Amino acid sequence: MNLITKGDYMELRQLQYTLQIAEEKNFSRAAEKLHIAQPSLSQQLSKLEQELGVKLFHRNTSSVELTHAGASFISHARKIMDAVEQLHQEMDDISQLRAGRVIIGSMPITGSHLLPYVLPAFKEAYPEIRVTLLEDTSLNLEKLTAGGGTDLSLLSLPLQEPTLTYETICEEKIDLAVPPNHPLAKLKAQPGGIKLEQLRDESFIVLKKGQGFRKIALDLCRDAGFEPQIVFESNNIETVQSLVAAGMGITLVPRFIARAERSELIPVYLPLASPVPSRTLVIAYRKGRYLSKAAEAFIETFKLTMKEHLRDEDENGNGTQG
Repeated sequence: MNLITKGDYMELRQLQYTLQIAEEKNFSRAAEKLHIAQPSLSQQLSKLEQELGVKLFHRNTSSVELTHAGASFISHARKIMDAVEQLHQEMDDISQLRAGRVIIGSMPITGSHLLPYVLPAFKEAYPEIRVTLLEDTSLNLEKLTAGGGTDLSLLSLPLQEPTLTYETICEEKIDLAVPPNHPLAKLKAQPGGIKLEQLRDESFIVLKKGQGFRKIALDLCRDAGFEPQIVFESNNIETVQSLVAAGMGITLVPRFIARAERSELIPVYLPLASPVPSRTLVIAYRKGRYLSKAAEAFIETFKLTMKEHLRDEDENGNGTQG
């Protein structure tokens, strides 16, 4: 079917309306988000369904669900709207007629420790560029980035989504966190650090599934020859550390997070033996996606800021908190 010869057939706003309905699964909420009246939204959808000759949604009194045709339509609509957004970005870069915008995805805890260094530096260097921040789990961020929901996302390797590529930001060492009264706490000054093999019989507190660092921690234990005994799981690594400090078990912690200041319930952090495990923090984006000048500037600012931050950390000492 030739869209060009159909005149105003399938307008972009109709794609936007349909995507919003699919996301909200409710006409009233979708209309509110789109800032239009609900009758107008229903009319536009009915018009589109009539032109297509298919029903896109099953309607009931409380919600709407996608039909088989609707699911296919939404998949293509997302690609079209993302392509339109990329076209706008590229034309804006060429014309430089208005300020740029970049949508950044971030893991909540990692972002809370790194972005306060990066965002002010970026704002100072590029005051005209507007930054929108989205926080979610690693798994959801990968899906969002692959679908064009973010321009860039702060993630750690390995990535699960094959359509993403990335630029490396830094290598972050991983520390062991134990309760203050744990026997290993007395070995803080042990030359060479704690060997992972020493943790075979320990009780572990880890992040829940969907968090990228959970897989890193479990894989490190498995590479050391044992399956960790998990006694508690949490969505929040700060909760994990508080449970460790309360004597409920031990955990592995990225060093940026281990060095953050806390007022109470502080575990003892111990360096691990060589080769010291680490995680690779990256800025990921979809393969083949046009990166705006704003996105490129953010990546460059992130790299420079983290380079300075790591240099300051080294100058202030390589030890971890007690």
